[in-house]
Amino acid sequence: MNFSNRRQAGQMLAERLGAYRKQPRVLVLALPRGGVPVASEVAAALGAPLDVFVVRKLGVPHHPEYAMGAIASGGVRVMNPDAAHLRLDPSEVEAVVVREQQELERRERLYRGARPPPSLQGRTVILVDDGLATGSTMRAAVLAARQQGAGRIVVAVPVAAPETAESLRGEVDEVVCVATPVPFHAVGLWYDDFDQVSDDEVRTLLAAASNREPYR
Repeated sequence: MNFSNRRQAGQMLAERLGAYRKQPRVLVLALPRGGVPVASEVAAALGAPLDVFVVRKLGVPHHPEYAMGAIASGGVRVMNPDAAHLRLDPSEVEAVVVREQQELERRERLYRGARPPPSLQGRTVILVDDGLATGSTMRAAVLAARQQGAGRIVVAVPVAAPETAESLRGEVDEVVCVATPVPFHAVGLWYDDFDQVSDDEVRTLLAAASNREPYR
């Protein structure tokens, strides 16, 4: 099955998350940018507040499409064990980390402005992205959410590589996924429209969510 776009995927994902509808202390956190249109639909359907959780993939030097790990807010760094065989130069790795840290901080300022990040302490946190391939980015988000005191962590995505979804089940309270196709190959193959999400679209969706009255 293919999703028409991220918003339709979010609507289908929200149907799988009905148990969290209008439950107190639920917070939907989107991994920008692609996760925001998905999470916007989820938050609206659940009557839950929406925010962003900024995570950046660490691309292998000279092969940036391949994730050697990821970083998240709060100084969290997760390395992909499958990249260990590459024997990367530590200085090159650190250069990638510094560059992505700068971009992470830029996005936090851009999306949130002066508004402080929400408290995760004791809350049910639903982490949403548009899909899972290696899972490095989501694992960084999970670690960061746990470090910030989340009471329950749910990973929710429209589509995922089966082995990635299965491995995450042992790391969080629940994994909710609409489809785990075999063969998987790449997230974008399962969307008819997988155009890049702009910073302006992220800010527009967050502003619209903030104008709703979520059930707290």
